[in-house]
Amino acid sequence: MPIKIPSDLPARTALEKENIFVMTEDRARTQDIRPLEIAIVNLMPTKIATETQILRLLGNTPLQVNITLLRTAEHVSKNTPLEHLERFYKTFDEIRDLHFDGMIVTGAPVEHLPFEQVDYWEELMRIMNFASTGHVFSTLYICWAAMAALYHFYGIPKHDLPSKRFGVFECSVLEPTSNLFRGFDDVFYAPPYRGINQRRSARSRTHRAGRFQRSRPDNGGEQGSYAGLHDRAP
Repeated sequence: MPIKIPSDLPARTALEKENIFVMTEDRARTQDIRPLEIAIVNLMPTKIATETQILRLLGNTPLQVNITLLRTAEHVSKNTPLEHLERFYKTFDEIRDLHFDGMIVTGAPVEHLPFEQVDYWEELMRIMNFASTGHVFSTLYICWAAMAALYHFYGIPKHDLPSKRFGVFECSVLEPTSNLFRGFDDVFYAPPYRGINQRRSARSRTHRAGRFQRSRPDNGGEQGSYAGLHDRAP
């Protein structure tokens, strides 16, 4: 089934060339079906490339998906044209009274800054609180956003690594009942690339932090975290 996007979104051309089924808003109005409502909080500077990457994955679902792109109002993007942001993106104030089936929060290249020094941190906290208090059924935090969520919700800090760590690492599933790992093998391989981490001892203090993906320890008991799922309480 298709993802529903504006007809003039730049990602449309790339996705159609890859034979991914996209549906314009005009065509979607003719279908009597309730699509999944997904919000994407795009924190990456290269927003158009990130849109295409995420929409490519969402296009594999058998369900019709309606996408709402979100940006932070407190940060001025230097790499994406203002016309693109104003045409395709909304801010938190514009959607704060809406409800979504899911939300995806991307990473951001600010990993070495303290969270409080990120210029949109206050706004991002409002978005995370919005997602966790009944407006979003399930939220997926990716890369830096997963660490930001662990810090915001559980007070778990991040720590700089001596050098960038990258490669393909063997990982294990420590919370097999988490929806994030549905269909995963007990051991799988993932390609992280990061300069920060969170310590195993800090994460084990909070049971709910177990919902987040953890890499197999391989350096002084530290673990990686690059994707996290936060479900709304039933």
